[in-house]
Amino acid sequence: GRDVVVPGNKMTLTDGVGEGGFELTSAADNVKVEVLGPGGHVLDTMNLGAQTAGVHSFDWTAGTNATATGVTFRVTATSGSVKLDATALMRDRVDAVNTSGDSLMLELQNSGSVAYNQVKAFN
Repeated sequence: GRDVVVPGNKMTLTDGVGEGGFELTSAADNVKVEVLGPGGHVLDTMNLGAQTAGVHSFDWTAGTNATATGVTFRVTATSGSVKLDATALMRDRVDAVNTSGDSLMLELQNSGSVAYNQVKAFN
C-alpha cells in the first residue's frame, strides 16, 4: 500500500521520530503543536512560529518516548489574539480501495474508511 495524508491526529513513531502535519486556512503569527501521550497528557510542545496558509508538516523526535504507542497531537494557530482554524493532518497507509456506490473510498490502516476527496497528498 501507499501512504496518504488525511485529516487526523494520530502519530506513528518510526525510528524514534513521529511525523504530523496541519493545514491553515490563513496565515498565522504563531503555531503550536502539542504531542500527547495515550492518556492525553502533554509529552512535548513545539513552537513553530509564523506559518503561511496551506499545508505544513513537522517531525517530532520522541527521545525517551521512542517506544510510545497511542501518541496524538493537537495544533493551535493564532493571528494576534484571534484563534485560527487549523486542521491536523496525519500519514496513513492504504490497505484497500473500495468503490461503494458513487464514491471512491480508501480503507486506511489507522483511520478506517476515508473518502478519496479527504486525501490531501499521496506519498
